[in-house]
Amino acid sequence: MKAKYSIVVPVFNEQESIPLFVEAVTPIMKNLNEEYEVIFVNDGSRDNTLNILKNYANKDEHIKYISFARNFGQQAAIFCGLEHSSGDAVVIMDVDLQDPVEVIPLMIEKWKEGYEVVHGKRSKRKGETFFKKITSTMYLKFLQTISGLKIPQNVGEFKLLDRKVVDVINSMPEHDRYLRGLTSWIGFKQAEVEFERKERQAGETKYTVKKLLKLAGNGIISFSTWPLTLAMKTGLFFGILSVTCFITFIVLACCKIFLPLTAWIFPTITFMFSILFIIVGFNNIYLRRTYEETRNRPRYIVSETKNFDKN
Repeated sequence: MKAKYSIVVPVFNEQESIPLFVEAVTPIMKNLNEEYEVIFVNDGSRDNTLNILKNYANKDEHIKYISFARNFGQQAAIFCGLEHSSGDAVVIMDVDLQDPVEVIPLMIEKWKEGYEVVHGKRSKRKGETFFKKITSTMYLKFLQTISGLKIPQNVGEFKLLDRKVVDVINSMPEHDRYLRGLTSWIGFKQAEVEFERKERQAGETKYTVKKLLKLAGNGIISFSTWPLTLAMKTGLFFGILSVTCFITFIVLACCKIFLPLTAWIFPTITFMFSILFIIVGFNNIYLRRTYEETRNRPRYIVSETKNFDKN
């Protein structure tokens, strides 16, 4: 029995990249001689992205699109694509061709060997700054430490998921999801396929520093209660520090060395208040997450779709 494959591609203002991607991925999928669908999720693009997707969808029923009412973010677009996919195996990838479409058959081979999650692992990362590479590595190591998850290094959203894995992820009720963390947390039999990440073929990256920080914060909050332990750790640290200071003052006083206490009072009070505000800030993040979950608003709003009625 032949399998069916779904390719989920989130897009935001990618009018230059979409034609290049379609031209590259179509022959790859046709050569498999199996059923496939390419699902573009338009994340509220403000350029000509939607019209380009309409043209391709009208010409080829394998190409489908979902268009959001506004920009909801890459992760929302990815999970929307997963929820609308119908393939036995689902590949998630970017449209900019930094993730080579030639790797898809290699992932499928691993899947047919029995692996249920196949990560695309970057052996080289062209077009990325040293700062981005080093901060990404440091962040993942930090997340592994505080969460206990074994998240593969040099792995992004480019991956293949078996249908049973997709169904498990779709069944999860939380709103703010972090794909890299979820695919490590759920388990299943996993493998990696190495590839050389290329430079972007067209357009500019839409992942700003602000979006990267939001994604990183989402990973920490979704998979760790580490911020909640900061209050206790901070209290213990400054409690020990204050006792040490008092002992130091007593020893100095015994040695007839007197320090002006006013030199210590005001910066100490200021610093302690800053620590309190940081702790309150972390607590507010969790309160905000709880509030958003209890509101139970949809993760995204779809304004239109194409070619899904033919499933």
